[in-house]
Amino acid sequence: MKLVLLSGGSGKRLWPLSNDARSKQFIKVLSNEYGEKESMVQRVWGQLAKNNLAEDSVIATSKSQVEMIHTQLGSHVPIVVEPERRDTFPAIALAAVYLYSIKGCSPNEVVAMLPVDPYVENQFFVKVKEMEEKIRESNADLALIGVKPTFPSEKYGYIVPSEEINSEYMHVKSFKEKPKEKAARKLIEYQALWNCGVFAFRLEYILQILIDKGLPIQYEQLLNQYHLLPKNSFDYEVVEKAKDIIALTYEGYWKDLGTWNTLTEEIKDPINGKGFVSEGLKNSHIVNELDIPITLIGLDNVVVAASPDGILVTDKESSPQVKDVLKNLEERPMYEERRWGWYKVLEHIKYSEGEEVLTKRICVESSKNLSYQVHYKRSEIWTVVKGEGVLIINDQIRPIRAGDVIHIPLGTKHALRATSLMEIIEVQTGSELVEEDIYRFCLEWDEIMNEMTVK
Repeated sequence: MKLVLLSGGSGKRLWPLSNDARSKQFIKVLSNEYGEKESMVQRVWGQLAKNNLAEDSVIATSKSQVEMIHTQLGSHVPIVVEPERRDTFPAIALAAVYLYSIKGCSPNEVVAMLPVDPYVENQFFVKVKEMEEKIRESNADLALIGVKPTFPSEKYGYIVPSEEINSEYMHVKSFKEKPKEKAARKLIEYQALWNCGVFAFRLEYILQILIDKGLPIQYEQLLNQYHLLPKNSFDYEVVEKAKDIIALTYEGYWKDLGTWNTLTEEIKDPINGKGFVSEGLKNSHIVNELDIPITLIGLDNVVVAASPDGILVTDKESSPQVKDVLKNLEERPMYEERRWGWYKVLEHIKYSEGEEVLTKRICVESSKNLSYQVHYKRSEIWTVVKGEGVLIINDQIRPIRAGDVIHIPLGTKHALRATSLMEIIEVQTGSELVEEDIYRFCLEWDEIMNEMTVK
């Protein structure tokens, strides 16, 4: 059996720590068994490894998340990258075709799809392994995992079983999305399960759907026609049309950490980052990525979250509303993790004449490098405040260290490699200061040096 982790979306319900560049699954607020901070994706990938599933797993994601995945999990992790965001059906279809035509999986191979951010115990993955046997045994189109409800939740969807239930799995009659409490109680009486978004199918089932739609089942061809795939969810395009669906029951601990109220239930320390709380506060949390302290006095059941993107103050019950409140917010991400380190936007000014000035604090990890690149809409001034490295400007190599100031005019080729951890204050000036204003000649340092040798 192969596994595909679905890593997409911007996770706006966890704003301001999540944004278009850093989705909720990359926020490091959970604690591992050693007391170290880890993200949801690090936790899940670690659980896959412990259950001998990581070698058979691939992550389906968007372009904006590739560097973050490599930073947190390593460059060895296999990734299928969507050329554009088009919802879960296109992402799953692309991953299925990748497994078939690139990895050489048999059409009879069972493939399981998992969200990248569930909070579960290790035994959950034992149930995931069972899906292969049950889908073959039942000959069903799809197999799901449903969680046995512990209370009548209004936040989750429900899997409603048919009357035919055995001890190993149930046949699915229908689905009910986020019912009111009274309806949820009745569903539980009918042995309905919480839908945790985990499902499995034979590879040939999805391939046939693509063939029926007149779409290719070769990876490169589907990439080129990706814009033709229906921009719909997998539920709408596949699950609702499937004739025979079974569900396996999981009775262990499971939680969706998609909102601040559920996430903070799993954060052990009430203060993350700089902050203070008054004595006697109940069920309140500070999650602070800024360098200034936050003080919380006399407020129970609240979350205060702060990052370079903004500050959120909310009572926990209302915290899921943040996505709706911010639906019209269109701001550039102010913090990003990259394969070489991270950057934080300190200030962004737009003048009436059309000129912009952007100030960043950049950290480049030791032995990591920025690509050999050029900008056509901005110039840059770097002030090195920490560490040492090697700088290339227009094919000329020189050492740099703390205290150096480097001017990089518009249209100038440049690259940097840190020989020790470096911090740089970068001031950009230009007509359009966006991350897309980068033309890369080479990415890795060995490639850059080979390019220099040829010249």
